Amino acid sequence: MSDERIMASWSSARVLRVSGEQVAVAADDPDRPAWESSSTDTPPAGAVLLGAVDGVDHFAVPSADLADGRSLRELGALVGDDDAGLLTTAVALTLWHGRAGYCSRCGRPTAPDPGGWSRRCADDHQEFPRTDPAVIVLVHDGADRMVLARQPVWAPGRYSVLAGFVEAGESMENTVRREMFEEVGARVDHIRYLGSQPWPFPRSLMIGFVARADPSFPLRPQDGEIEDARWVTRAEVREILARSGWGAGAEPAATPNGSRPDAPVATDRIELPSSISIARRMIEGWAAVGG
Repeated sequence: MSDERIMASWSSARVLRVSGEQVAVAADDPDRPAWESSSTDTPPAGAVLLGAVDGVDHFAVPSADLADGRSLRELGALVGDDDAGLLTTAVALTLWHGRAGYCSRCGRPTAPDPGGWSRRCADDHQEFPRTDPAVIVLVHDGADRMVLARQPVWAPGRYSVLAGFVEAGESMENTVRREMFEEVGARVDHIRYLGSQPWPFPRSLMIGFVARADPSFPLRPQDGEIEDARWVTRAEVREILARSGWGAGAEPAATPNGSRPDAPVATDRIELPSSISIARRMIEGWAAVGG
């Protein structure tokens, strides 16, 4: 991308200030990103061209501090598809620039190329933003139950589907098999792709799958990584979803034999992921199937 292309688009561009995972929001509406008109003759250092919407170019500009900022995790669930895509790209690229100041080949300092989609050192080694692929998997029993699990670092009561990073030389399907066995002792088959979502926290691509496990084998949460894992019925998941606008609400679901385990949570409520996440959409999609 040439300097001339960037300069030509800057004068009429919309600009968003970004600081880490925070983006600027409008003073009169904190649920809306603060897209501003460009106020300088040239783009400031670190400006990133995000793309065009309705013929208007949009830029992200790094900001040292945002008193009027809001987290992408919060704001992303409140905006339309165009803004959600632009905000995700803005956070992903500005975070990458903040961590990619030195060349991975020679160790010399790098500087952004025009447009902000790559960096280059004095030896002309070009670096591009890195994305780490991870699978996220809804495990079901082939009938009317699915697995919910929680990590010990999550907020009390938060449960979700299982996930893990793809290792070098590994296919996504084999990652599903390995991660499900490592995390909860489940051997899965009938693996099917559902969809994907960029997740710039810090630089993941979440690749969604559904897989079947034999429920006769007990779930065995991995020490230190999975604090609790349990089978829940479709009716119980629907109840959790129905009791909350964004997921807070039901009692811990029953185990297959009808007993309730000693829940390792601070409350007797289960909270599901927010609507910004592919995990939430996967759970809602599964809950909507059937009568």
